[in-house]
Parts: sequence; structure tokens; C-alpha cells
Amino acid sequence: MVSHRAMPDFPRPVVEYLARLLAGHRRMIGTRGGTRALGPFRQAVLVLRWFRDHACVHCLARDADISQATGYRYLHEGIDVLAAQAPELTQVLERCRQEGLPFVVLDGTLVRCDRTAGETERGTDLRYAIRIKHFAGNVQFLAAPDGTPLWVSEVEPGNTHDLAAARIHALPDLYRAARDGLPTLADIGYLGAGGGIHVPFRKHPDLPGDIGLGNQTYNKLLRGLRFPGERAMAVLKQRWRTLQHVTLSPSRIGAITQAALVLNNAWR
Repeated sequence: MVSHRAMPDFPRPVVEYLARLLAGHRRMIGTRGGTRALGPFRQAVLVLRWFRDHACVHCLARDADISQATGYRYLHEGIDVLAAQAPELTQVLERCRQEGLPFVVLDGTLVRCDRTAGETERGTDLRYAIRIKHFAGNVQFLAAPDGTPLWVSEVEPGNTHDLAAARIHALPDLYRAARDGLPTLADIGYLGAGGGIHVPFRKHPDLPGDIGLGNQTYNKLLRGLRFPGERAMAVLKQRWRTLQHVTLSPSRIGAITQAALVLNNAWR
């Protein structure tokens, strides 16, 4: 046998931040001292390794000298504790308005997952996303003009259109923010979202000619303002690699993404 130890590549302050949250959670639920297999710090390391390295829970539990069932229980507890710290959309928009941001960027992302039971009314797989030809969950997110991720929504099935998901989770609050002077920029997938949501012009399929020079210029300007914000989720997925393919229940994708956002803010 060959022994090997590696140093994690996440900062110690992030581990300490999560450990404090876990310790507070244990006090809240009345956990007695000495009754847990792992202390808050070691549990935080386990959770962060799963987020950062996309490691299998069996391997993480083996490294921590605990059972696989306990490893899953500690992981889910860590996800829930982190997701509870995720900001609400109304809070994010109010902070953006107070800071004087000129706009926010709305976009959606598909987080791959394993296939699970569930069908639509037409008999197709509920979570099969045609766009990426894979099973996934649809998560909406909001970003600052410089690409800083600000907010993520709960998950919808992968076959849900971005506009439909935004209508459930984001548009009502974005309308109020636009009324108060904070517009939203989005891509062509949100065409028809309504007032305050600025999307590119698209040529009507039944009309001859192109969209015109003025509309083309508008689209280029909108794309230039929007693209740093649309990179926010790509950066999040690269830092927290478990978002590239979630192997837990697809219903947990929303909480996992929110937890990753909280960890990202602690890292920054």
C-alpha cells in the first residue's frame, strides 16, 4: 500500500466560514458535544472537497473514516446550511439599486444530472434538455455588469424554457426593480418577457428583409454589455466542479447551486 496526502486547493478562511455555520447549526438543533463522528471543521473539509473536486461521497467518507451513510448525511447537512445563507432576490435587487448599478444580467443555465423517473404530459422525459441533449435541471441566475454572480433560483426540470422558469422565480421582482430604475439585460431566450427586460431584436420569419441597421447596432451594444454577466455561471461551475454534473437527486440542484454561490462569496 502507498500512503498519499494532498493539500486542498481551497482557502482556509472558506473552511473556517463553513465550520462556523455548521457549529452554529449544531448548537441550534441541540447536538451534544462528542456525539458526532466529525467535528465542524472536518465536516466542512468533506463538504468543500465534494464541491471543489466533484469527489465521490464513498471516497470522502473513507478518507474521513466514517460510513458512507454518515458521509451523505454530513454532505446534505452542509448543503442545507450553506443554501440557507443564500440571499433573496428582493434583497439582491435592493442592494444593487443602492450601489447604483446601471443594470443586472439575467440568464439561465442547465446543470447536468443523472436520469430519474418523471414524464411530461406528452410522455417525454421531464428532465431531458434538448439544448444539451442530456438530463439536467434549469437554474436561473442574476449577475452584476462585471460578471459577479448575485443570485440563483430554485431548480426547474431541464425541459423548462428559460422564459417559463424566469416567470416563476424572477420576473415579478425584476419588473419592480425596473420601475425603480434598475433594468435587466437578457438574451433572445427571454423574448416577450415584458417591460424592463431588454432583449435583442429578432427578425420576424414572415417578413422580408433584415432587422435594420439601427436594430443591429442595438443588438451589438446589448451583447457587449451583457456578455461579462453571462460568464458568471461558467466561472461558478469551474470553481465548484460538482455543478458540472450533479449526482445527487435532481431536486437538490437548486440548493446545491445556492450553496455554491454562498461559498463563492466567501472565497471572494
